[in-house]
Amino acid sequence: MSPRILVLNAGSSSLKYQVVDLAAPGDRVRGLIERIGEPGSDVPDAQAATRQVLDALGGKAPDAVGHRIVHGGTRFVEPTLIDDDVEAAIEELDPLAPLHNPPGLTGIRAARAVLPDVPHVAVFDTAFHATLPDHAAAYAIDRAVAEELGIRRYGFHGTSFRSVSRSTARFLARPLEELRMIVLHLGNGASACAIDGGRSIDTSMGLTPLEGLVMGTRSGDVDPGVLMHLVRHGWEVDEVDALLNRRSGLLGMAGSNDFRDVVAASERGEPGAVLAIEVSLHRLRKYLGAYVAELGGVDAVVFTAGIGENSAWLRARTIEPLGVLGLQVDAERNASGSGPRRISPDGAPVDVLVVPTDEELEIATQTAELTLLSR
Repeated sequence: MSPRILVLNAGSSSLKYQVVDLAAPGDRVRGLIERIGEPGSDVPDAQAATRQVLDALGGKAPDAVGHRIVHGGTRFVEPTLIDDDVEAAIEELDPLAPLHNPPGLTGIRAARAVLPDVPHVAVFDTAFHATLPDHAAAYAIDRAVAEELGIRRYGFHGTSFRSVSRSTARFLARPLEELRMIVLHLGNGASACAIDGGRSIDTSMGLTPLEGLVMGTRSGDVDPGVLMHLVRHGWEVDEVDALLNRRSGLLGMAGSNDFRDVVAASERGEPGAVLAIEVSLHRLRKYLGAYVAELGGVDAVVFTAGIGENSAWLRARTIEPLGVLGLQVDAERNASGSGPRRISPDGAPVDVLVVPTDEELEIATQTAELTLLSR
């Protein structure tokens, strides 16, 4: 009998869950509990939300629970069985992912309290990028300071990148070990990753999930001098943090963090939206070109996540100007289809693909492998 894995993804006031039977991964129980702890909600806290999940499963406990945790620092480079010491170590990493790690830890503590007799596993988004070479991971700052404070590039969305890279190899019927690919995980949070033979060699996010591409509310790349300029003009550190993480990106430039709304506004000619789209596309193409150079050529460019999978508009406008790199899009293929698919024309030198991410299946698989091995 195959294990039933409960996968939890805890947000600040929400809890997404899926139950994955690895013998039939396409047949899942899934749900979302929202407004946890908010005024008027009938779900007062994370433990109550976890009990609701258990009720939805008919009271039957899963064989193990897999938790998505964004930042694992240098300590957590593989899936890890959770105990009190691991909880404490994850909490120490809160400053590096202030929007993500605290709710993830709250979810862990609530689930361990409600389900104390099953193993719990933390699967870290940063772990996939443990293969980054030193020249891609290091910042050019005082080395002693960097080592003392753990300042380096960690990268994120690793669970998605691992899932999509494996799926891409299966779709192309080629060994993962021989493929050079660039995966674009484009959602409200967005990052790019250069993957050589299944190993991450560069990625656009860094110490935190703030660096890199333009995102829904996050700025992506910013000259560090901007931060000092703000501080010298009286801004407090928390104000700068809030500006760059919560009031920048599409929201800061165009007034909405919903990509569809910004595209519609840009097509109406609204200046802020037009500029936001142009900046986003410029940044995306810049990373694409850089990663082609780093890989020494590319076999596949892959779009994934909510925007990457669903916006034919964005895919076309990203790829069409990059014919010099061998990248092409077939308009008809790009506009239709579902599931893993090729959107480049036959005979194109580089495969341009859309491959849905399945982070929950990846978390479930890693959780099952670790818990079965530990028994």
